[in-house]
Amino acid sequence: MSLYYFLYNKMWPAVWRHTRLFWLLSIGTCLMVVAQEDPYQSFVENYVKQKDTSGPNINKKFRDYRRDTVKMKLLIEISAKYNYLPGQIYGHNALGHYFRDKSLYDRAIENHKAAIDLSEKSNNQSQKIRALNGMGVVYRRMDAVRSALDYHQQALSIAEKIENKSNEIKYSTAISLNSIGNIYISLKQYELAEAEFLKAMVLERELNNKLGLAINYQNIGYCYEQRNIFDEALTNYRKSMGYNKEINSKLGKAICNNSIGQVYLKQDNATEALKLIVPTIDIFKELGDQNYVAMATINSGWANTELGNYEKAESYLKKGLLVSQKHGLRALTSEAYKQLSRLMEKQQRFNSALQYNKFYQEEEGKILNEDNRRYISDLLIKYESDKQKAKIELLEKENEIVKIKLDQNQRIFLYGSLLFLMVAVLTFLLYRQRKLEHQKRLLTIEQKLLRTQMNPHFIFNSLLSIKIYMLNNDRDSAIEYLNKFSKLVRTILATSLEKEISLKEELETMKLYVNIENIRLNNEVDYQVNVDKGIALENVKIPSLTLQPFIENALWHGLSGKDGAKSLQLNVNKEEENFIEIAIIDNGIGRQNTVKIKDGIENRKSIGINLTKERLRNFFRHFKNMHSLSILDLFDDAQQPTGTKVVLRIPMK
Repeated sequence: MSLYYFLYNKMWPAVWRHTRLFWLLSIGTCLMVVAQEDPYQSFVENYVKQKDTSGPNINKKFRDYRRDTVKMKLLIEISAKYNYLPGQIYGHNALGHYFRDKSLYDRAIENHKAAIDLSEKSNNQSQKIRALNGMGVVYRRMDAVRSALDYHQQALSIAEKIENKSNEIKYSTAISLNSIGNIYISLKQYELAEAEFLKAMVLERELNNKLGLAINYQNIGYCYEQRNIFDEALTNYRKSMGYNKEINSKLGKAICNNSIGQVYLKQDNATEALKLIVPTIDIFKELGDQNYVAMATINSGWANTELGNYEKAESYLKKGLLVSQKHGLRALTSEAYKQLSRLMEKQQRFNSALQYNKFYQEEEGKILNEDNRRYISDLLIKYESDKQKAKIELLEKENEIVKIKLDQNQRIFLYGSLLFLMVAVLTFLLYRQRKLEHQKRLLTIEQKLLRTQMNPHFIFNSLLSIKIYMLNNDRDSAIEYLNKFSKLVRTILATSLEKEISLKEELETMKLYVNIENIRLNNEVDYQVNVDKGIALENVKIPSLTLQPFIENALWHGLSGKDGAKSLQLNVNKEEENFIEIAIIDNGIGRQNTVKIKDGIENRKSIGINLTKERLRNFFRHFKNMHSLSILDLFDDAQQPTGTKVVLRIPMK
């Protein structure tokens, strides 16, 4: 008998019979296992049938399963079966967070969107806020600034309308503030970002949320790092590390090590930086967070560049670039191109360095595109405008209250007075009436001044200048101009609430105002401030924005229409013991040549100056010595106009 015959005809039928028996037994066992009741499924069904609507209770029951996509999908399925909306919302939000951390942004958005729709259907404000915040964080990770800010502002708006805020609402509000701070970081507005993080930390301390405190300390450290205040940055990063160790957050500790290493890189300590950063790469890979994988890999390439390990550096940077591009991480893609350009330059591979730098510039333009910039600018202006409008409305209401109180006092005194006290009562009423009319007059002046301080013409032209920079892709100039403009608006709103400010603050505000206007005049105006030695500017008090109308007139009615060199001087002298003299001198076309200017502009000009004169009269009325204001026309030997000089003499207290 041949071996082939034996194997094929004798052995194979036996093997086949036993194999068939094995598979039948296996399939039967599997069916028995499936047939057994799933403990988790039973647990979910029992809980869902209770119809518990408490967010904290739902979180307490299911937080251990949040990272298990199978269990969360089962929660959604069973909740839908029993029409239990809170369970569906919780499950979709959990899946959204999971997919976001895995950089699967489309799936994350899909789940958060489902959570938002369901929360609107159930009118559950708390869960809607969480879903909106979750959506905002996803878009922020994608560098979609406009969409991210939209969702966080919606969440914050809903939370602020709730009077008695639960801990869950406070927690969600802290997330909104933290995310808005991160959006400010993307716009390089680090001081504004820090303010949002500090607000969030107040809530986190109330909640004793150590994870939230760790995150906000980390973010504040980043704000200091970007402003090159490295000691404060390290202090905050280490505080964050302390909280992360306390709660044993593997991700948090790795992020802190990466951030501290990045500061070391900026302090030219690449060796220590590399020791901290390289181990975090495997940790981030294990956790599946591609955002931080890319960041740590790029930082490792940066450190090796500084140490002269060019081959390793290039390997790390290209790996980081690949991860960033694969997962749509624009900010990190931009950073990878930047570091590759530096590496090529150090190796004197200048063509490659130039090419990578070009990629870096293009990627930066994508991150903060024209739509995002315009949208953020509009939001900031709208916010400041609403703020100003609210203050004007408040002043008008106070006026109304004063009038009501006056009427009440008149009736009380008229009806309650005796005949022999009538003269005294009438005298008192007249005194009170004059006093209140004076207060009302002052309030009216302040209202008019507040309306004219930031006229629409100035705001429109400033925004137009910012738009032009953006259209010319001059990103740095646009951000610089926007920072100056927002700082000026905040300064004007802050000082307009004060009855008096120091001359030092006034001169600083005027310097900022002239800088912004001078940009629109192509920086043609030579602006100089001369202060006599020995004058303590902080001790000299004047009404806020006293000098602004005169400087505006000098710029736009004297200098803007002039050809050739343009100069504007602001001199502060102390010619007498009890007086300070402030002189504003321009070499413009003179007042005689401004007669042809349109009546509307002249009317606004005169209103601003008349309001300022009225404010000066009220401010100095109780001083021992009176102030004086004179406007002089300057002429040359041929009696041709050579400019204008405004002289304001103010008494010392």
